[in-house]
Amino acid sequence: MAAGMLTPEVSEQLLRLVGSVLDIRQVFPEVSAVVQPVLAHDRLTMTLHDGAQALVSHAFSNDDGPDLVRLSGTQIETLQDGWYRVVDDVRTATGAPWADISPPDYAARIADAGYRSFLSVLVRGRHQRCALHFWSRRAAAYSDADAPLARHIALHLALGLSHEQLVEVSEAARAARRRAKALARRVEALSQALDSERGRSPMVGVSPAWRRVVTSATQVAATDTTVLLTGESGTGKEVVARYIHRASDRRLGPLVAVNCAALPEPLLESELFGHERGAFTGALQRKPGQIELAARGVLLLDEVSEMAPSAQAKLLRVLQEREFTRLGGTRPVKADVRVIAATNRDLRAAVARGDFREDLYFRLQVFGIHLPPLRERPEDIVALTAHLLEELGQHFGRAPAGITHEAKVALLAHHWRGNVRELRNTLERAAIVAEGGLITPEHLALEPVARSEPPAATDVATMERQLIVRALEETRGNKARAARRLGLSRKQLYGRLALYGLK
Repeated sequence: MAAGMLTPEVSEQLLRLVGSVLDIRQVFPEVSAVVQPVLAHDRLTMTLHDGAQALVSHAFSNDDGPDLVRLSGTQIETLQDGWYRVVDDVRTATGAPWADISPPDYAARIADAGYRSFLSVLVRGRHQRCALHFWSRRAAAYSDADAPLARHIALHLALGLSHEQLVEVSEAARAARRRAKALARRVEALSQALDSERGRSPMVGVSPAWRRVVTSATQVAATDTTVLLTGESGTGKEVVARYIHRASDRRLGPLVAVNCAALPEPLLESELFGHERGAFTGALQRKPGQIELAARGVLLLDEVSEMAPSAQAKLLRVLQEREFTRLGGTRPVKADVRVIAATNRDLRAAVARGDFREDLYFRLQVFGIHLPPLRERPEDIVALTAHLLEELGQHFGRAPAGITHEAKVALLAHHWRGNVRELRNTLERAAIVAEGGLITPEHLALEPVARSEPPAATDVATMERQLIVRALEETRGNKARAARRLGLSRKQLYGRLALYGLK
């Protein structure tokens, strides 16, 4: 046999062994037996290190000897692919050369086990390093000429390790897909449960942009993390905040909303943090603040960008230390509350101007959710319209008003600077004027708005049909769930299925 070469038979046996299992340690004694005729040894060991030089796995052919050689992090990092080391007399390898790669007492432990010679080779993979060690009880059993053969054997084992990695990556990908499906099911289940609560605005919308908002809200609801909701006025920030509250472990606690722009600075601090008796003129008794009233629940700070600097400093303390002091007080009060902040302003620009504390911004921006304006998700207008008309019908105590095709076209063509809030107000006025009949464009009374670009679509029938098809696909044909997602009653959905020839 040529030096440094494996016979085809040995090579085939090695490949078959390492390819037959997901963990090479299961067949390592058999690996030792296969290579024994070509490179004799009394013990075969292997160490596997990751990219950070940490030992992640090891294997050995038998228990006849001390623990494995553990190459130091520095050695693993600097040694090149193909490195090898030959020790022909363990008893004399007690100085610095052996100490470079082993614990101080390692030579003595090896000698006590009867080993006289040692050969080690190192091969590098993309993310791992495999060191293979041959041990012998004969003196001078190995030489430099044996290193290429040992390297070929190590390369065969590295193929098996690559096979293990591919399986692990595949398993991780499958696990990620399972988690994604579980999250989607949780989003749907929470949407159904929350939408069933009377007097609660559901998260209606079928556009990809809105579904991303719902997914993010569901993900963060399971934690106690601070949330920052951004978006134009009327996009539904309070609706999302209530969704997070109802889907969280704090759902049994209150949700207390404070509009930071509605109160002047002194009143805002008193409202948020409370005050002690005599803190100011008119403070005749102690009053708890909204933070205390929101204990074990959620505090929603709307228009947080309008908060005065002094209140910002106190809010930062609440987020950092989970405590605050009432106005006029001296003792800290614990704050058992989750904070959700909302704003329609650009907080980064406010920080740059010096109007908003940078440290507070980063505390609020732990988990940000941006709500897109309605004009950027026109496919949601039809679903929102159906839902809002149903809601308004219940409010007025009568059947929901219908709406003509022309009126839907007008809704789709409108710019909706006031977003969902403007849409609701428009439909409420139209439902009153139409007196329960069909809403026409005249009932909508939409003011013409100059647009920088044409509407995304005006073919209402085509868009509505596409939305229904998408909702059915996403709910796997479950009509009840699809109707809830579209903001329709089941009867309305069946009517549209018949209208568009969908089964």
